[in-house]
Amino acid sequence: MSRVPSLSSPFLLGFDEIERVLDRVTKASDGYPPYNIERVARDDRSPERLRITLAVAGFTLDQLDVAVEENQLVIRGRQVEDKSRQFLHRGIAARQFQRTFVLAEGMEVLCADLKNGLLSVDLVRPEPERLVRTISITPHE
Repeated sequence: MSRVPSLSSPFLLGFDEIERVLDRVTKASDGYPPYNIERVARDDRSPERLRITLAVAGFTLDQLDVAVEENQLVIRGRQVEDKSRQFLHRGIAARQFQRTFVLAEGMEVLCADLKNGLLSVDLVRPEPERLVRTISITPHE
């Protein structure tokens, strides 16, 4: 995995918290469950959005949790092992996961959908707002 470049440039001021969050997220990633991130084009009914799809085969709706915590999308899966079952071979483990995605300011989660073992979470990308503010210069004499 490639390392995120340092945000300690003298031209990037006040990004220390973002760098700490990025470090925490990249260290917590173990590759499970696998996921895709795709851009979904704008259509007549909805704006351009991002879709995160996680492969969560074997998880039921009540074993999954999707939450926004501060500026992070946190997706958790919890499976409880059924002690009453006796396996002759066990290739599918009951396991837990937590997958975290850092959200840019203004990103909104539109919906989450579970279908055929795939959990899809749609996010809307905010329309960039161009903000220009002129700062007056006070003369000193």
